[in-house]
Amino acid sequence: MIIEARFNGPPGSGNGGWSAGVFATAYGGQRPVEVTLRQPPPLDTPLTLAGDQVHDPAGEVVAQLRPAEHLDDVVPPVDLATARAASAAYPGLTEHPFPGCYVCGPQRVDGLRIFPGRLPDGRTAAQFSVPAQVTTATVWAALDCPGGWAVIEAGRPYVLGRIAVRIEALPRPGDECVVTGAVVEAVGRKAMVRTSLYGPDGALLGRARATWIAR
Repeated sequence: MIIEARFNGPPGSGNGGWSAGVFATAYGGQRPVEVTLRQPPPLDTPLTLAGDQVHDPAGEVVAQLRPAEHLDDVVPPVDLATARAASAAYPGLTEHPFPGCYVCGPQRVDGLRIFPGRLPDGRTAAQFSVPAQVTTATVWAALDCPGGWAVIEAGRPYVLGRIAVRIEALPRPGDECVVTGAVVEAVGRKAMVRTSLYGPDGALLGRARATWIAR
C-alpha cells in the first residue's frame, strides 16, 4: 500500500480518512472496519498490512485495524440547497489549519473540496461533487473531515485519531451528494463525532464514527 502525496491531510502526511480507507480495503473490503492511526500516515512510502496492523518500512506501527461494531447511528440529512448554503459559510475558507488538505482544503483545486459549514443546530453539512474516480477510500475520505469541522474552532486544530466506517453503496461519478456531521461528545482534547453520506435521492450511502484529537 502507498498513500500517494496528493492524498495528504496535514503537510507531509496522509489524509486520515483516505489513508484509513486504503488500510480498511486491504484488511476487509466492504465490511465495516475501525482504524486507529498510531502515527501520521507517511506519503509515498510502501506500507505493509500484517494481521491487524499496518507497518512502515522500519517496522513501526502506522495503524491498528479491527472489525467495527455498533455503527447504527446516523446524522440526519439536509437537502442539497441547505448543504450548499452551509458550504458557502465554511469557516475553513478564511481560516484553515491545513489549507492543502485533499478533502477539505480550499487551496486544493484537485481535491474533493468538501467544505462543511455549521447549521443552526450545530451539525455540519456540505455538498460533495463526486469525482470521476470513486473507490472505497473516496467514501472514507468524504466521511472524515465533516465530522472534524463540527469541533474545530479558530486557533484549535484537530486531527483524526480513529475512524470506523460502514458503507452501504458507493456514490456514482458526477453525483451531487450531501455529507452531514455532528459532535457526540467532547471531553478534554478528544471529541467523538459522527458523519453520514447521502446520495442525490436521499439514500444513505455511508456512515462513520470517529475520534478527533486536539493538537
